[in-house]
Amino acid sequence: MIGVLIFPDFQLLDAAGPISVFEIATRYTRKVPAIRVLAVKAGPVRSSSGAEMMARDLKSAGAITTLIVAGGEGIATASRCPLTLAFVQRMAKRGVRVASVCSGAYVLAEAGLLDGKRATTHWGRTRDFVTRYPRIKLEPDQIFTRDDNVWTSAGITAGIDLALAMVTEDYGEAVAQDTARQLVLYHRRSGGQSQFSSLLELKTPNGRFGPLLAWARENLDAPLTVEDLAERAGMSSRHFARAFTAETGTTPSKAVERLRIEVARERVQSSSEAIELVAQSTGFRDPERMRRAFIRAFGQPPQSLRRAARAV
Repeated sequence: MIGVLIFPDFQLLDAAGPISVFEIATRYTRKVPAIRVLAVKAGPVRSSSGAEMMARDLKSAGAITTLIVAGGEGIATASRCPLTLAFVQRMAKRGVRVASVCSGAYVLAEAGLLDGKRATTHWGRTRDFVTRYPRIKLEPDQIFTRDDNVWTSAGITAGIDLALAMVTEDYGEAVAQDTARQLVLYHRRSGGQSQFSSLLELKTPNGRFGPLLAWARENLDAPLTVEDLAERAGMSSRHFARAFTAETGTTPSKAVERLRIEVARERVQSSSEAIELVAQSTGFRDPERMRRAFIRAFGQPPQSLRRAARAV
């Protein structure tokens, strides 16, 4: 049985996304998991959008084997609720697979389930989460993480990726593939995939260096050294490097590598182009250099990302 824990002002898609994944999965397997929406108080629970979802009380959890905690605007109150925390702790002690979507990680953190473990949450909450829970090994640029029997996922739609990974574990790759196709997903994202675009990751992507970065993204096969970028920006190399880092929060060389990784990943996953040609055209030149960059960024080499994309 799948339990989905919600609370007032929860994010609707945090709950509805995983619920839909498990619902669709039942069409492709004889093992049909019941899905039960839970809350501290039974009845309609209002989401942050105003739409309501019907829930049963916590005593109705029954023999759930998976508990997914939603996130949302009401997480501050939910993560301080003694009844909620005690329930989550009780489920974990019983051996239930416990997961969170987006800011639902705060409930797991307050319940002590993430201490010493790898976890992730919405990228916008990284600084606050790290400050509050220094004992948790936060991985802010992951789509989802798994550490033993505790799973966490990034913002909102990442809950769908997490649920698909659970379907893979429970029913096999074929059922997960069929489920993803039915959901009309372009491809299933692996846990190590970046949460957001390299350009959006910069502090001021649309600042004075925005046009330069956009140009660099279209000319990744060029050397794009600091000197090259500085010349195009009409600045000395030293002044450019200092100004760029101060404004974007990263060095020019790291920004270029992020752009190369992002474009290379898109081409690896969406085409049959040889890995060597992708490395050449995106400025990595050497496939081994690109492989090392992919492992740093995604935790797996280009070939693994391509296989995962083709599996859907």
